[in-house]
Amino acid sequence: MNKTSYQVLVCDDSMLIRKKLRQLLEGMDGIEVLEAVNGREAVEVCRDKCPSVVFLDIVMPEQDGIEALIEIKQMNPSIIVIMASSVGTEGNLRKAIKAGADDFIQKPILPENVELLLAKYIYGKEEQNV
Repeated sequence: MNKTSYQVLVCDDSMLIRKKLRQLLEGMDGIEVLEAVNGREAVEVCRDKCPSVVFLDIVMPEQDGIEALIEIKQMNPSIIVIMASSVGTEGNLRKAIKAGADDFIQKPILPENVELLLAKYIYGKEEQNV
């Protein structure tokens, strides 16, 4: 595998979840982590930095994840958006999939699930381009 660098945006209003996900991602090859605390910030970061993958919480203040997802996908459909969902938010998750989410991850976020998603969307694509 070459040393390609990928930017991954972690957007969650919980500092603890952002910190945990950042630590996990920074331990992986070729990942640069960006952060946002709400949907509005996530859209701005996507506009400025165009990350490869966004982990996007659904329920957040100012602008929720579904609204941010719609804006991000309109701006750049190639950005992979993975919605982060807590138990009991199945209705919101269905809305997110309809709005263009590429995948979802259940909270609490487990390291093996993050690794599987990145293997699917980043590392798998990298191997196909060899």
